[in-house]
Amino acid sequence: KMGFMGAAKINQKDLGVVKDLLEAGKVAPVIDRQYPLSRTAEAFRYLADVHARGKVVITLGENNEN
Repeated sequence: KMGFMGAAKINQKDLGVVKDLLEAGKVAPVIDRQYPLSRTAEAFRYLADVHARGKVVITLGENNEN
């Protein structure tokens, strides 16, 4: 797998290309950890203390205590 970090100037054409790739299943975000809303503080501590290797997701709604 390849990865990259950084910031870039984003335009509508590029966003459209990314959207198409996501919808086609050709790329997918890497989710490092998921936390329920009730553990948001823990999620932020994880981000501050550890170098996450993907997205840290806060889940909402029913059954989000897992």
